[in-house]
Amino acid sequence: MAFARFVRRAIDDAREERGWTVTDLATHTGVGRSTVFRWLAGDWQDYPELAKVRGFCAALDLPVAAAFRALGLPDAGAVPRRRGAEEGAVEADVRVILERLADPNVPAEEKHHIRDLLRYLARRPVRRAG
Repeated sequence: MAFARFVRRAIDDAREERGWTVTDLATHTGVGRSTVFRWLAGDWQDYPELAKVRGFCAALDLPVAAAFRALGLPDAGAVPRRRGAEEGAVEADVRVILERLADPNVPAEEKHHIRDLLRYLARRPVRRAG
């Protein structure tokens, strides 16, 4: 619901500062009205398309990192801290996955497979070294 609150504040600010309706907002951000209303309702099966979130933020001069935090994702521009080689490799892999999910050229079916695999991995029990 944090992302829905983020979107609501952005819409309210756009209405107050720019006089935009939701239709105006959709036109300027490239995010369809129905998508905006789904975001407001917190009604999405998977994460919102990150490319749309970026476009929404860019058109409204909002920090993408704030939107990502509201979604529970790592900051878009965060510089990873230096750690062990394996942890750095994991961060690089996660960055590649997030970029694919945000890339408008990656087919929706591929994004769906990535999300399904991530959901599976998130719920899979962790095996402890014995």
